[in-house]
Amino acid sequence: MKLQDLSTLQQTFDHLIENLLAKKSINEHFTIKLNSENSQFTRFNNGKVRQTGTVNDGWISLTLMSEQRTSFRKFPFTGNWDIDWEITSNALLELREELPLLPIDPYLVLPSGNNHSREVHHGKLLTDEMLVSSILEPVNDVNHTLDFTGMYAAGTVIRGYGDSCGQKHWFVTDTFNLDYSLFIETSKAVKGNFAGSEWNQSAYVAKINDGKKQLAMLSQPAKHIPKGQYKTYFAPAAVADLLGMLSWCGISEADIQQGNSALGVLSRQEKQLSPKFTLKENFSQGLVPRFNELGEISDIELTLIDKGILINSLVNSRTAKEYHKVANGANSAESLRSPEILPGNLTLAEILSSLDTGLYVANLHYLNWSDRSSGRITGMTRYACFWVENGQIIAPIENLRFDESLYQFWSPENLIDFTTFQEFIPEVGTYSSRQLGGVLVPGMLVHNFTYTL
Repeated sequence: MKLQDLSTLQQTFDHLIENLLAKKSINEHFTIKLNSENSQFTRFNNGKVRQTGTVNDGWISLTLMSEQRTSFRKFPFTGNWDIDWEITSNALLELREELPLLPIDPYLVLPSGNNHSREVHHGKLLTDEMLVSSILEPVNDVNHTLDFTGMYAAGTVIRGYGDSCGQKHWFVTDTFNLDYSLFIETSKAVKGNFAGSEWNQSAYVAKINDGKKQLAMLSQPAKHIPKGQYKTYFAPAAVADLLGMLSWCGISEADIQQGNSALGVLSRQEKQLSPKFTLKENFSQGLVPRFNELGEISDIELTLIDKGILINSLVNSRTAKEYHKVANGANSAESLRSPEILPGNLTLAEILSSLDTGLYVANLHYLNWSDRSSGRITGMTRYACFWVENGQIIAPIENLRFDESLYQFWSPENLIDFTTFQEFIPEVGTYSSRQLGGVLVPGMLVHNFTYTL
């Protein structure tokens, strides 16, 4: 997106905020949020481009609050002042008519404060001319064409915020994400992700070459692994899946208070995790905005679990009001937005030798809580997972189902170490719009991980 286009969009959005401030009644409060993007989407199948195009989209969410009642409207944002103000003013009138008919919300939180922010993060993305060759040439060699399947999504994403207190936030970031799989004839696959704000061709080539090596190992007959407990190395993508469960009835203060949280035992200090495990929210990479739905700004870093001890949960203002807590800028869902697990001491070269005999798990899927109160997670292995003996990869494995508690695999007894390196695992969702952010995680090695089927 060109700089002049960004400037026009920001001016239009600011003008909407100013006009709403002028139109609001003395007993009314409002928030207005913008979600906009200019994205390139290219779909690949069997090493060829199957579909490509650009999406230029935007929408506004206007929330009106009065007399302890609230409602909202969501509608398109064009960047054209005359069109956008007509739609916005009509939505305001509809909300005014609707509010008296709605029930009172006892825990309604009104916007407050005088926060202002503006972040613009420009990246170095692939040009249209370089896109196809940069992605496909490392995949295909003179001998054969790999079945490379995936989606490349890249471009500029905008988030804006304004409210009846005069708060304003503007966030722009250039990002890319290539979510892909490499298949062999037996339908086995190696899964990969390559994402960030600056395309690095040499780093991408290295990932593809590593995937080719795993494909060669996948071509061997799969080994059946009996159910039981095995020493296991989880690659960063698998660690990201396990960590993601904490956004679902885990790190939320509301869930802790309501007895729904998998971290309830940890919050009551009845158990603690390994001192090697530290989790924080880290917004320093600029991949997601720090402001939430009420314009509140999170700290650049917020440590949640420090050396195995829960020291902070995620608390939004509504939860704080209901349970007499202190809010820390969490979003409405009190979910992780930019989490990081700190690295450990296990080097890349030491992974297989330290594993010795056990399972190398690259990816997981179908995760769910099997017993949330005890932190027990179930799921399955997926893609390139291998049986290792004496530090050597012996064979790929048949898919396994696991059922294990986070109080076991992150326990002082079973968590051996995290890797010295971390990998950024991006959000790849594109429902309604491109999702921002992801997780920064190392790989991890654990004792006695339980596989049930």
